[in-house]
Amino acid sequence: MNKIPCDHCHLEFPKEMLISEMIGESEKYFCCKGCQGVYHLLSSEGLDDFYDKVGDIKLNPAAEISSDLEKYDHDGFTKKYIKEVDGLHEISLIIEGIHCSACVWLNEKVLYKTDGIIEAEINYTNHKAKIVWDPSVLKLSDIIVKIQSIGYNAYPYDASLQEQKANASRKDYYMRLLVGVFGTMNIMWLAIAQYGGYFTGMREDIKFIIQVAEFVLATPVLFYTGWIYFKGAYFGLKNHFVNMDSLVATGASLAYIYSIYVLISGHGETYFDSVVMIITFVFVGKYLEVLSKKKAVDTLDTITSSLPTEVTKICGNEKVIVGVEEVEVGDIIEVKAGDKIVIDGIMISGDGSFDEASLTGESRPIYKKKDDLLTSGAISLDSVVRYRATKLYGDSTLSTIVSLLENSLTKKPRIEKLANEISGYFSSGILLIALATFLGWYFFKGDFEHALIVGISVIVIACPCALGLATPMATLIGLSVGAKKGILFKEASFLETMAKADVLLLDKTGTITEGKPEVVYHDNKKEYDINLLYALVKSSSHPISKGIATYLESQHDKLEMLELESVKHLQAKGLRAYYQGRELKGGNLSLFDDIKIETKSDGSLFIFAIDGDIVDMFALEDKIKEGAKEALAEIAGRGVEIVMLTGDHEKVARKIADEVGIKKFKYSLFPEDKAAAVDSYHDRGKVVIMVGDGINDALALSKSDIAIAMGSGADISVEVSDVVLLDDSITSLALAQKLSQKTYTNIKQNLSISLLYNLITIPLAVAGYVIPLVAALSM
Repeated sequence: MNKIPCDHCHLEFPKEMLISEMIGESEKYFCCKGCQGVYHLLSSEGLDDFYDKVGDIKLNPAAEISSDLEKYDHDGFTKKYIKEVDGLHEISLIIEGIHCSACVWLNEKVLYKTDGIIEAEINYTNHKAKIVWDPSVLKLSDIIVKIQSIGYNAYPYDASLQEQKANASRKDYYMRLLVGVFGTMNIMWLAIAQYGGYFTGMREDIKFIIQVAEFVLATPVLFYTGWIYFKGAYFGLKNHFVNMDSLVATGASLAYIYSIYVLISGHGETYFDSVVMIITFVFVGKYLEVLSKKKAVDTLDTITSSLPTEVTKICGNEKVIVGVEEVEVGDIIEVKAGDKIVIDGIMISGDGSFDEASLTGESRPIYKKKDDLLTSGAISLDSVVRYRATKLYGDSTLSTIVSLLENSLTKKPRIEKLANEISGYFSSGILLIALATFLGWYFFKGDFEHALIVGISVIVIACPCALGLATPMATLIGLSVGAKKGILFKEASFLETMAKADVLLLDKTGTITEGKPEVVYHDNKKEYDINLLYALVKSSSHPISKGIATYLESQHDKLEMLELESVKHLQAKGLRAYYQGRELKGGNLSLFDDIKIETKSDGSLFIFAIDGDIVDMFALEDKIKEGAKEALAEIAGRGVEIVMLTGDHEKVARKIADEVGIKKFKYSLFPEDKAAAVDSYHDRGKVVIMVGDGINDALALSKSDIAIAMGSGADISVEVSDVVLLDDSITSLALAQKLSQKTYTNIKQNLSISLLYNLITIPLAVAGYVIPLVAALSM
């Protein structure tokens, strides 16, 4: 029958079923009124280029306009999904029906042409659209209608929806597994009686009852539990490849059909028990895969949600709040204490301390002054400064990291690719061997039933139960042991990949060290009311102040929060306040540069003075995690090369490396540098583990073969990671690596036994020495 494609959706139909229309000098064909309407709409809007961009890609036929659009304009819907910003409304929608970048182009063009829509940006990787519109011009329901009018659909993005879908999938697999297990447990009791009767004799009427009971048990297991294999086999054939599902579905179906034939004819033995065991045992592997599958998360949302969308721009003598996208190179921006730098620039006035831990991993605040570079991602801790923008928002450091991370997440290597190719060849080979065996025996003996039995025996005995279970059964134990020890593998396959790793890259701050400055030296000069110091440090969010506060809380049972007056953050120096007329000062050496101070520690100093008289002094350092040196030595002893990557300067990096016994380290690194280090090892054919805890590690984590995050680290590092260490210890890292190697050894043993089993039993089955009953028992 002659089929031609619809000129909109490109789906093919018989010519007589299509709607024909002369447009210009050419005849166009449409599968429905919807596609015809969309075609005319795009033509009238001047968007004919869409068809050139989309090429021959098949689209969904145009959908009908929904009848329940009023729900999008209800107050409850607005409160839940719509954000109001300066009188404008903003929403995130998931666009259904997007197939390629041309679909994104079309939707954005149509939306931008709609009066009242201010912004429309669609992410091709997750089909999420950010739409900003003027509610006085149009309603959200009008936007949905516009999207539906061009053949797509939209619904509000809900992060919990992904979790609901994952739970629904797990529940579905669980119910299917229950049916399979129920069938297997019951059919085995019947099979015992059947096997006993096979060897000792059994009345035909009893044998028939047992066979009918087995048929009743096998049928729901094959078609309910085993439905995923038929579905997988169908899509495999549709895309011209044979997979493991094809082999399972073929073997189980042939055994089932042949058993029905035996049940009806009364000649031979049924193999319903083989059907049930084949389906259930392999389904266990499928179920474990679902349980261990990585939770779907929108990683980029986690990053961008923490970024400011506006900055304070200096225009002459005025301060104007503008969007970050509106800032041009050369504009003057003001940043207050606690604000995050969003755009790279050069400081032109003021000085102060900046927290660059999110970028470099540097644990100590960095002092910046006039003409110093300010990098996006840094946080001003104690000062109001102004700087001149040297880059646009989209070109700044943090935006670049987001862009690179987006690309790297979509290119994460798939360790299963080779295994899938091998299993495809294995499955195809077994089917060909079984077919050749059937034909050979049929032409050799002329006995169809005997030839069919031998062919089924080949498929059943070579059924990839062992191959299918070799990995999940071993990894189940590995995952269980890991979970009990606080080690969470997000996918079972990560155990195998981690075992193959030969390079371990470690961030310093928060990974090898605690990531929190602690008091290591305390020199009390004079007696004073400790509550004065406690009140002063509690008035600051500086890491040093937090370290002092924590130390005081551990040393004193009862601390009182005094009400201080005129608390002031002194730029890059410390704090000053007054209490009942007495001056309180606390900070670093710069705050007391007129006084000569001697100390026995190289750590960060905090000096406390009352009315100019120094009464207390503290030194703080970031401590090495307990057991780090021994754990890293254990990992190195297994042949893994260990390299420390840090944003700290060389002196600190060398000190930490020496303390934990790391011979190789790289210092003063930015996130791009850490990612480049991962790439350099990949170029040498190495399998890389990256361990980190902050947003500065996210890019390198996403590029590594195995990404490991500390449980208390930044959300982004946890989301892009493959393994999470809940107790944050290096000891758990060593255990995870040891566990993965043991599990991988078990997997190789299982696969070796499976291979040996197939090498012995398949030739025996081909030779006709194995009947399906024995094949099932062997399996």
